[in-house]
Amino acid sequence: MSLLQGEKVKLRALEPLDIPLLLAVENNTELWFVSESNLPLSKAILENYVENATQDIFEARQFRFVIDLEETPVGLIDVFDFDPVSLKAGVGIVVLPQFRGKGIAKEAIHLLQNTAMQAWQIHQLYAHISEENIPSIRAFESCRFQKVGFLKDWKKWNGKYVNMHVLQWFSEQ
Repeated sequence: MSLLQGEKVKLRALEPLDIPLLLAVENNTELWFVSESNLPLSKAILENYVENATQDIFEARQFRFVIDLEETPVGLIDVFDFDPVSLKAGVGIVVLPQFRGKGIAKEAIHLLQNTAMQAWQIHQLYAHISEENIPSIRAFESCRFQKVGFLKDWKKWNGKYVNMHVLQWFSEQ
């Protein structure tokens, strides 16, 4: 296993062949809650995004990995709001519905934690997760993220306010 390769999955950079995955994720209205989108994205916009995405987290302050399972893209794991001074960043993950419940998210989070520590010297990662998203909370907790806060009425979705948990992980460096 390498830094980005686990037992079942590997993390890799976006490539033009990932446009169908991006279309499936970005235009899934059920996922707009977590992505904070409210309009569909065109294939041309996503092609431009992939073509112009910088690969330097220190410059862009974010990075999107594709989660591959046996060379099949099955999800995305994002690092965002990277702070190179405090060495912290947010994490978001989505696994396509047909691949959920197989430990893919857990393994991808572990790979990201190792990359964050070894390649970027990250001190902490955090995630905001809806209190209703029990599978995601469990995946992060299984990767040593701890609930450290609760945000009441943090997001509005489908006409109602949603509570969010704040989960945090610290590197052992």
